[in-house]
Amino acid sequence: MDIVRIRREVTAALGTFPNVEVYPDGSGGVYVRALLQSSLGTVHFITLQFPNYPYEMPKVFVTKPDLGTIYKHRYNTGNICYLYPSYWNPGLHDVTFVLGRVAKWINKFEVYKQTGRWPGAELTH
Repeated sequence: MDIVRIRREVTAALGTFPNVEVYPDGSGGVYVRALLQSSLGTVHFITLQFPNYPYEMPKVFVTKPDLGTIYKHRYNTGNICYLYPSYWNPGLHDVTFVLGRVAKWINKFEVYKQTGRWPGAELTH
């Protein structure tokens, strides 16, 4: 985990996403918490975990509100699928990119809850 890079990327992300903070994870690493508001006005509490960052994409969990038992574009472990893992490019992608993808995922999830249809393109898991 490249903590210096994560802290630098969070500082840059604050220009686009003002509610982002870094916390120690208790094992020498860090995790990130953020608040994202959907187009419907719902505030979502997000946690990013960084296993083997930047070579592996961050795992993202929506901690509030409870997403319930809907597992559309979510893994069994509860983290969301905001990007197909093989598309992750550590030379191109960063925390701002991840938060943007997560914001898009949140809005699509809210549409799915209301309509039963996931808007936009999908890849089968």
